[in-house]
Amino acid sequence: MTDKRTGNYSPKWFGLAVQALIILAKENVQTCPSVEIANNLQSEATLMRRVLAVLAREGILETREGRDGGYRLKKAPESIALVDLYSAFQVSSPLFYGIEDSMGTHPFGVEMKEVFLDITGEMDRSLREVLRRYTITELAQKLHPKAL
Repeated sequence: MTDKRTGNYSPKWFGLAVQALIILAKENVQTCPSVEIANNLQSEATLMRRVLAVLAREGILETREGRDGGYRLKKAPESIALVDLYSAFQVSSPLFYGIEDSMGTHPFGVEMKEVFLDITGEMDRSLREVLRRYTITELAQKLHPKAL
């Protein structure tokens, strides 16, 4: 399911993905079922499976079928930067889409769209720079031990 206002996936998916990866990194488990991850995050299991499927497609998670199946990290948590998740979910700024919706097809609107494309492009690059500085391990270390 896509949402025109926020890119291909809702920013909520990005947040759920970050939290799920922290749980998997902190628990250091062999596998964890999506239902258990969803329960920890007080989220819908179906939504969580969709989020985790994206992470598996991107090579961040591995899946295991069967009774002891579930998800586990395929990459070391210190090598997973938040920018990787941002890119995986192709999250876009709601501000950009709000601005774009305000532009008309008249000459002034078309010209303003070009101006705003430059600004929102710069915003996206800046956000990616910030997200590149944080990894799943760093976020997990910031949590209180009883937070999980």
